[in-house]
Amino acid sequence: MPKIPEKIHELTVGQVSARSGAAVSALHFYEAKGLIRSRRTSGNQRRFTRDTLRRVAFIRAAQRVGIPLATIREALAELPEERTPDREDWARLSAAWRSELDARIQQLGRLRDHLTDCIGCGCLSLENCVLSNPGDVFGERLTGSQLLPEHERAVRRDREG
Repeated sequence: MPKIPEKIHELTVGQVSARSGAAVSALHFYEAKGLIRSRRTSGNQRRFTRDTLRRVAFIRAAQRVGIPLATIREALAELPEERTPDREDWARLSAAWRSELDARIQQLGRLRDHLTDCIGCGCLSLENCVLSNPGDVFGERLTGSQLLPEHERAVRRDREG
């Protein structure tokens, strides 16, 4: 990993990419989404402050655990003067995200447990298909994976015979 002298206070997009491990295109995307900022030189080149490295590390760590970028952006916007997140910020935010992650883990566990049923079905149109009709919510009224309004079903019945 290339070391950047401390006397350099602004980094090029290439330097941020090399130090953070994020692709240049990802950095451009983060900037377009308002997660990081740069200034433009007279030659229209991006320059990032050194704290962008910590901000990118924060973004990438949050993404690795499945936090959506919109949620990350909201969290960063809550920081005073949009400063770089520190250890206390990460502790507070990760505690808030924990319940969301726990719910996703439970949902994925249920999907995994029912995946064999789905593969055995093959068509995703059983009345009680756990993937296309979780909990058989609509099974008593109609079948199939595609829900049609009542009038569309009546028109189809008339056409078919």
